[in-house]
Parts: sequence; structure tokens; C-alpha cells
Amino acid sequence: MASKSPQKPASAPKSPSGKSSSLKSPSTARGLGRGLSTLLGDSGIAATAGQAAPPDSREFQYIPVEWINVGAWQPRRQFDREQLEELASSIREKGIVQPVLLRPTPDQPGRFQLVAGERRWRAAQIARLHEIPAVVRELTEAECYEIALIENIQRQDLSVIDEAQGYAKLLEINSYTQDQLAKIIGKSRSHIANLLRLLGLPVTVQGLLRDGHLTMGQARPLVGHPQAEILAQKIVAKGLSARQAEALTKTVISGAAPTAKMPAQAEKSADIKALEQRAARELGLAMSIDWNMQAETGKLQIECQSLEQMTDILEKLGLSH
Repeated sequence: MASKSPQKPASAPKSPSGKSSSLKSPSTARGLGRGLSTLLGDSGIAATAGQAAPPDSREFQYIPVEWINVGAWQPRRQFDREQLEELASSIREKGIVQPVLLRPTPDQPGRFQLVAGERRWRAAQIARLHEIPAVVRELTEAECYEIALIENIQRQDLSVIDEAQGYAKLLEINSYTQDQLAKIIGKSRSHIANLLRLLGLPVTVQGLLRDGHLTMGQARPLVGHPQAEILAQKIVAKGLSARQAEALTKTVISGAAPTAKMPAQAEKSADIKALEQRAARELGLAMSIDWNMQAETGKLQIECQSLEQMTDILEKLGLSH
């Protein structure tokens, strides 16, 4: 069944090169935290908030979906397939009336990186649309991180771990204090501090949080606990409440050790983390590197969001046909 293509306004620029007159050059005085309206304008705000663009807007254009890649700044790591299918069904019926937000890919003319609207972009591919409406802005990576995080927080689409990692990234790249970040994001400093503490949990426990098997209240007493992984498994298996989870951690600390033993998860070195970040910037894709210093073996994972992204990686490796 052929999918419906969104109706194009006659005034909308069609050039996919990113050089349309509707694009705004970055201002040297631009600073993060000034408010998205100042940074993006009305059409950019619509794209970020997932709202329809103003009817008379001439600032959006239609971009082929295969010319768009997900930026490394996207905080979300998981998407509900059923929800994407529902959104795709709506898109087939009504098209996309909410433009996504893009920036031109540096050193790749005619290519774009997704800043806001990843769910719409993914659903459009399921709906087999060839192109989607987009607002294109010249943005720095720091601005992209902030915009992507704010969008997902406003839509309440993030797990607490993804949200915490987004905060940590903004603190790192912008040298914000927690108080400054709280004002920018619109959250309390204690909320940000509590989420950042969760990043001290073992990776396996963070995974339980991300997947929704463990709540923030259940996980908070596990931060800094030497047997956090074992306790997390017990909390999930027994369906303990946050208060019961806290009581369990205190019991274990007082001397009653759990029976199971799980291998400790080694913290990644600063060099490995720096290499992951550099690779993500170069490729425009999320990358994970796991290295066992004792065994001198490792694993490298690259997250591809489309067949084109995988093809690009294979070409760079000299493996394309």
C-alpha cells in the first residue's frame, strides 16, 4: 500500500542542500540557556516541541529520510516498537505536520544530522515516506546536546539513566555547575544531583533502570553499595517496594550477605571513554568499547539506525561491494 506523502506548501523550500535562504547563521553572541525561542525561532520551537509549524511558515523544507542521520547527542537509547507502529499508522493517514529539527552535517554537503524529532523520523521510515518536513539550523554540538535533552525531558520520553547521562554530558561539554544546569533545564538542583548519583551504579543495574525493571526509589539505596548487583536482582525478583529495598540494603550492610555472587563490572578508563566520544563525533553514531585489560581482549559496538548508516560504515572499512 502506497503511503501518503505530506502535502507540501507552495512556499516551502525544496532544496536538500541545507543552503536555503531560510537557514540562519550561528551568532557569535549565542549562548546556551538563553531559551529555545531565541535560539531557534518559532519553527524551530515547533520542531523541538513536536508541534505543528505555523501555517504561514516558510522556514521548513522537505528532506529525504535517507539523507538524515541520528546525531551522537541523542539521549534516547530505546524506542517502543508498538508506539512507533502507531505513530507510523497516523503518519500514513495524515502525513507529518510536525517538522523535525536538523543541522547540516559538517563536511558532508547535502547530509543532515537529527537534533529533535527522532520518533517522527523513525516512524516515517516505517510508513515508507521518502521525505519529511524539517527545520534546518546551523547549531554547535553543545547546542544540539542541550536541545535534544530538553526535547526529551519535556516529552517525558527518557529513562532516568538516559536523562542522567544527558545531564552529565551537558556538565562536561559546557562546564556548567549543577545550579546553572538546573535553571537551564527547568529542574531542581536536587533532582539533577539525585539522577547523577545513579551513574555510580554498576552497568547491569543501570540496565535494569533503563528497561523499567527497577525504579529510581528502589535503586537509590544501591548507589555505592558493594553488592549492588546482587541486591538489585533480589529487589526485582521479589518485587520489593522502595522502602523494602532500602531496608534490604541496610540488612546486608549490617552483616547478612546475599548468597549469589555476580562478577564485578570494571569502570571504563578515561582513555576508553575519550575514544568512544571521539569515534561518535567522527562517525556521527553512538559507539561502545569494552576492553578487558587482563585478558587483552575487547568488543566494539556501533549503533546503526538505518541501512544507509551501516553501508557508510562498511564503505569506510573497505567492505562495501
